[in-house]
Amino acid sequence: MPTQPSRQLETFANPAPARDFRIHMEIPEFTCLCPKTGQPDFATLILDYVPDRLCVELKSLKLYVWSFRNEGAFHEAVTNRILDDLARATRPRFMRLTARFYVRGGIFTTVTVQHAKRGFKPARMPEMPLLEPGVPVR
Repeated sequence: MPTQPSRQLETFANPAPARDFRIHMEIPEFTCLCPKTGQPDFATLILDYVPDRLCVELKSLKLYVWSFRNEGAFHEAVTNRILDDLARATRPRFMRLTARFYVRGGIFTTVTVQHAKRGFKPARMPEMPLLEPGVPVR
């Protein structure tokens, strides 16, 4: 049976829940449709998160990302939706999603959104400079 896109995000238990550690993923094949023109928009998604009790399973993440291929969405809306869905599924201590959309009409668009668990004080990691904790970036 061929694999199909899915909005179902699967998780697994964090193997080191007592430690803060960063998970970094780059997803270079994100595609959705421009709601104005119907033309495809391409982006690289960069996901950084500090898990709490759950981590996102990679195959389900791939199928989830694939599910946007034929959906019309503005860059800002789809980036926020993906972060909301991932945060709901994993309930991380901290999560940041950056969507770097490829040029369209001479304009590159980058949208960065983040989620932080109430009271979470992230350790500063040189590879992941953190924005003000608890302040969403939109």
